[in-house]
This record gives sequence, C-alpha cells and structure tokens, in this order.
Amino acid sequence: MTLSKQEILSRNYFLETEQAFNSDIQKQVMQMFALSSQTTSIEKEIDKMFDNFSEDFLNTIDTNTRIDLDSLLGNFSESKIPVQPIDFESYLKYLGNNVVAHSIHTSSPQFIGHMTSALPSFVRPLAKLMTAMNQNVVKIETAKALSFCEREALAMLHRLIYNFSDNFYGQHIQNNLSTLGILVSGGTVANITALWCARNAILGAKDEFLGVEKEGLGASLDFYGYKGAVIIGSDLMHYSFDKAADLMGIGTQSLIRIPTDSNNRVDIQALRQAVVECRDQNLLIIAIVGIAGTTDSGGVDSLFDIAEIAQEAHVHFHVDAAWGGPLIFSEQHRHKLAGIERADSVTIDGHKQLYLPIGIGMVFLRDPHLATAIEKQASYTMRKGSFDLGKRALEGSRPGMALFLHAGLNLIGLKGYEFLIDEGIRKTEYMADRICTMPEFELLAKPNTNLLLYRYIPEPFRELVIKNQLTEIDNQLINKFNECLQKIQRQIGHTFISRTTKSITSFGKEIPIIALRAVIANPLTKEEDIDAVLNDQIQIAAKISI
Repeated sequence: MTLSKQEILSRNYFLETEQAFNSDIQKQVMQMFALSSQTTSIEKEIDKMFDNFSEDFLNTIDTNTRIDLDSLLGNFSESKIPVQPIDFESYLKYLGNNVVAHSIHTSSPQFIGHMTSALPSFVRPLAKLMTAMNQNVVKIETAKALSFCEREALAMLHRLIYNFSDNFYGQHIQNNLSTLGILVSGGTVANITALWCARNAILGAKDEFLGVEKEGLGASLDFYGYKGAVIIGSDLMHYSFDKAADLMGIGTQSLIRIPTDSNNRVDIQALRQAVVECRDQNLLIIAIVGIAGTTDSGGVDSLFDIAEIAQEAHVHFHVDAAWGGPLIFSEQHRHKLAGIERADSVTIDGHKQLYLPIGIGMVFLRDPHLATAIEKQASYTMRKGSFDLGKRALEGSRPGMALFLHAGLNLIGLKGYEFLIDEGIRKTEYMADRICTMPEFELLAKPNTNLLLYRYIPEPFRELVIKNQLTEIDNQLINKFNECLQKIQRQIGHTFISRTTKSITSFGKEIPIIALRAVIANPLTKEEDIDAVLNDQIQIAAKISI
C-alpha cells in the first residue's frame, strides 16, 4: 500500500508532536530527581504549602470533620492513572482539600480514645531528613551508620528492661553475632517475631533432624514426641497472637486463653493449672504470654508470678508490653512491671508511649543469641557474618525509623519520659475521680495505667446501678445507649472516646458490657479537656431516647 504525500506529511507531524510531547514529559520527570536551583525552589514552595497544612491541622481542636464516609469515598473513585504528570500546585491543593481536611486530628487534646497522640516537634524535620537519606535498614550496604545507630538505641532500652552489666553491653551492643533487640513496623510483628524465635529455638535441629524451619511444624512435633503445640495467655491477649498462631501453623484454637479478674489481670491459679494440663496432654507450650497494658483496659498481669510459672515449666516467657512497657521509665510506676526483667522476650511499641511516629515496634531478647534461631542468609544480601539487620528479622526492606527512636531517647531522655508517663497516669486518675463524682457515669474498673473504662448510665437506671440491681435486659438497653452515644460523639467530631466490650458476671452468667474507653496519653490534654469530653457526652446523651 502506497501512502500519499499528504498522508506522509501528516504521519511525520504526528510523530514529531509525539516526540516533543514525550520529551516534555521526560524533562518534567527528570526535574523531580535532579538537584538544581529550579528543583530547590520548587521544593521550598512545596515546603511552605506543607507547613501551612501542618500548622492548620495541628492547631485544630475538633477531632473530626462532619463529612460522612459515603460522601468522602466519592472523592476517591478514580481508577485511571493520569497520562501526563500533574503540576505540583494542583496536586497539593487536591491533597489539602480531600485528604488533609478530612483526616482525624489525633493530636487534638480532646482526642482521647486511641493509642495515638501528639508528636514532639523534632519529629517533623527529622522525617524529612530520614526521607532524604532513604536508608534501607535491611542491609549494611544501604544503611551503613544507621545500622549501628539502631543497635545503640535498642541497647539503651534493653538495658532499661534487663539492667545487665557494663561488660554485657560492651560485649553485645555492636556484636554482629548478637541481637539485643529487633526493630519492626509495629507491635504485631514484634509479637510474631518473639514467638517465631521461641518456636524455632525449642524445635531446633538435633542429631539428623534439621529443625522446624526446614522440616516444618508437623515433622518437628513428631520428632520431639508432642501431640500438638499451644500458646498460653490471658483472654485479653492482643489479636496479634491470633495472627501468630495462624502463621506458625498451630491454629487459633491452640491459643489457650485464661480468664482474667476484675482488674483485668490473668488468673494465676488458672494459668498454672493450664500448664499442668498441657503437660498431661503432651502438648508443646511454645510460650506463656504476660500482658503489660492490655489494649482495651490497660491492665497489667502479675509478671513476676507468670515468670515463676514459666521458669518452673522451662517455657519461653514473652511479655507484650506494647502499651505499658514505658512504665519502666517511671520510678513511681515501674513496680507495676515487676518481673518483666525475667522475660525471655519483650514487645514495646514506639508509637504509643514513646511518642514516636507509627511504624516503630520493638522486640527485646534476654538471650542475645536467641535470634539466631530465625536467621536467614542470601548470596546477594544478608551474608553470614555481616552486620545486616535483615538476617534476623521477619521484614525485608524497611525505612530508617531508628532515627526517631534514637532522637527520642536522647532529646526527651530518661527524666523526660518519666514525666510523660507520670502525667498520663495522673490525669487518668483525675478522670476516674471525676467520673466517680458524676451520677451520669459508672466507672467500670480502677485504672492500672492510663486507660480508663466507664459507661454512661441513663437516668432511669441510676438508682438500680447504685443498688446493683440491673437486669440483663437493663444492661442491653444501656449497651445500646452507649454505642449510640459513642457513634454520635465521633460523628459530631468535637471530642472523641472509643468503645470496647467487656464481660461482667451477673446473676450467675457472663454479660457483655459496652464500655467507653479513654486513653490519656496526649501530653497536650489538660483537665479541662477531660471535663470537655465528659460534658460533651452528657449533652449528647440528653438528646438520645432510650
């Protein structure tokens, strides 16, 4: 087929136009990566817009906007990627109007319902530095100095937990054969990692048997003569242990959940009996879990007693201190964690009471050689004998979040964290005292840390509460009322409290109770903010019919 002269000219024009179009895109894209006066100028303009976004966001007292979720999701329904780059200004305005404007103000002093708080001022500029450096802490070749910085920060917390000798830390802090702690993305991965270490250590290689990591769980239990494997802890164990049981192949039905008392602590006698029964049934106990700060109520198990049971049974003792672990900073409250120093592994979450960004979980190991049970190598990375942090961790590539941890420990310091912990608990006790003096509310448990459970009692039921004469139907009505109250408060968005479900024993049976859940961890929260939250609930409740 022969093209006419006009068709040839038209095709050439199209090709030239397309080439020019592609060339323009190439220039735009390369400008995003190149370091030049033009890109520096653009970055400064972006920084100004981000500073404005941040300032407005952080200065907002209301916890939420009133837009409903159905309306909001309509703003995010595009499935096609733009063909050519959008200019920065337009995109940033889009972010401001659609994302920033309707994000939850977790730093608000009246947002006291979740374990997320205001952050110290050094975090924001440090985040920019961390992003610019873009270190990948899986390997020493992509995180040269930061690998040692991370190990140092973890050693500082390890010493606070276990308080071993100067000689111990001198020997292990920067020893590539030792692991004092592993930094991960959160408490869930930390708990999974601890149990992974425990399982692999107890079902390790022996004689001609190659160990669980190579031969699998079923073959390992057969070789060692067990009928099954279990993890034992209280019925308030975090749901990350369900994930761990699933991933390790023992199944969630092999989580043995021991009842808790009215103070949300595991029943020690029942725990001891469960260990005996597992032994009688020839079940391998991978670990016994103690909780230092339950997620729903902040309760702390008797860690010393659990340590005794674990030691007698020669079982790995893990403490989930994701929430309550930082009590070790406080001279006044550290005694609540007595026994934590006997744990084989401890989880602490940096984004909770260490006041660091989300994405910093840690597991600490009493035995600096325990993590060799999960060590993996590869020819292209994580070579044997190297300082590569990824060889003894579940996650591969991960950012340099250790910068925040190292900065927090140094810039806030031991006494600074002690102040933050003591203040959080003091203000929680203030809220508990206020609730006890207000007829509208019922305190459901005395706070052990800085979490608080209570509920609103509609006027017709208040006398029955005082006389302890509520029926099951009464509690069901109060539950519906509190659920409605919490949802309306969240939707209005002036203040925020979360909710959970607890069980109480009444008339010889377990009855579920909808509880309002306060988390007093924000340093910016004052007594008047707590009063504002309670008064907001009273005003909302006045408009709810039973």
